[in-house]
Amino acid sequence: MEKKETPYVLDGKAKKSAAVLQTANAKVINIQLRKGEAIPEHNADAEVVIVVRKGRVQFTSDGKTVEATAENILHLAPMENHRLLAAEDSDLLVFQINV
Repeated sequence: MEKKETPYVLDGKAKKSAAVLQTANAKVINIQLRKGEAIPEHNADAEVVIVVRKGRVQFTSDGKTVEATAENILHLAPMENHRLLAAEDSDLLVFQINV
């Protein structure tokens, strides 16, 4: 068993992103965004599951926008183009899972 810390560290600075854990089949990334910050369109060559720990984040893919919050999770298929916008200060975990 290995414990990894993912503290909320936004302190007036711009977005932060850091790999928290990487194994042969998966990667976990912690992303922290200030309200209004965005990540431009991109994709991943893995299954992606997004868990919002704090805040609200709008994800757009193929012209459709959905909001991810602490009350739901978001799944993206491999190579699915998407972009995101923080509707408020947000902290999320991105799980990239290679199948």
